[in-house]
Amino acid sequence: MRSYIIRRLLLMIPTLLGITVVCFVLIQLIPGGPVEEMISRAQSAAAMKGGMNASNALSPEQIAQIQAYFGFDKPAWQRYFIWLSNVCHLDFGNSYTYGTPVWDVIVSRFPISLFFGLTSFFFSYLICIPLGLLKAVRHGSFFDKISSGIIFSGYVMPGYALGILLIIFLAGGSFLDIFPLGGIMSENFEELSFVDKGFDLLLHWTLPMLCYMIGEFAFLTLLMKNSALEELGRDYMRTALSKGLSFREAVMKHALRNALIPVVTRLSEIFTLMFAGALLIEKVFDIDGMGLLYYNSMVNRDYNVVLGIIFLSSLMAMLGRLFSDILYTIVDPRIKFN
Repeated sequence: MRSYIIRRLLLMIPTLLGITVVCFVLIQLIPGGPVEEMISRAQSAAAMKGGMNASNALSPEQIAQIQAYFGFDKPAWQRYFIWLSNVCHLDFGNSYTYGTPVWDVIVSRFPISLFFGLTSFFFSYLICIPLGLLKAVRHGSFFDKISSGIIFSGYVMPGYALGILLIIFLAGGSFLDIFPLGGIMSENFEELSFVDKGFDLLLHWTLPMLCYMIGEFAFLTLLMKNSALEELGRDYMRTALSKGLSFREAVMKHALRNALIPVVTRLSEIFTLMFAGALLIEKVFDIDGMGLLYYNSMVNRDYNVVLGIIFLSSLMAMLGRLFSDILYTIVDPRIKFN
């Protein structure tokens, strides 16, 4: 197993290089950029002052200085190797938009996305495992059919679409006004009492948390049900029942543990929680997390932030896959990786 882990870690290096090369090339092909943005601002300022031709607001020398400031006076291949060399020293450069190191920008948004990711992940497992097991035990019953209809409805509905519906119906849209429209706390949060602060956070977090959970919730429930159904039909279950165990005891002592194997390995997703597909959810609820940061960075052509997020999310995804393989060997010792 040790040699397998070492090989996987070594394979991450060329994989990361390939991902960053492709993303760097694609970013270069996108029209616009920080240089064009600064030139456009200078031209707009000149036009507002009047008496000056906006197209001549900056001289060629000034444009060259702007290009040198952002590093765009060098060829693309050279800029990539400079960026890669800096990344090896954990330096992702400075954000064009915020004027601070990319690492500081990402770290400032990290806790919010991590909180929503971890919390939704925890509640999904807490609910989905017993619900999936119950659906397997009562397969074909009225409860199973009704819950399956609800779960499939949630599975096909994107989180951001659910968020829009929840805002319309529950957050002062056309119906009820129970929850706030967005954000993670009220503007007067510091003035509230301890109990009111807790209630305020609960109101702000409930709707986005439901949207974070919806996709994973449906998938985990169906995965648990199908896994449990397969285990309930195995020979060892009939043997356990024939030896005098009650059905409940046979399920809890034997079937449940084996049914959890494919579900437990999903814990590897914990590595990518802060970069999970929450971009549109954070946009809908105005949550200043990693998803919204990535969206704004793409819109503002903040290439260093975009590349930093892509690099870190790719690295965490590959570490998650490796963690998943390790979990397989722990929960099922019969599996061997050479």
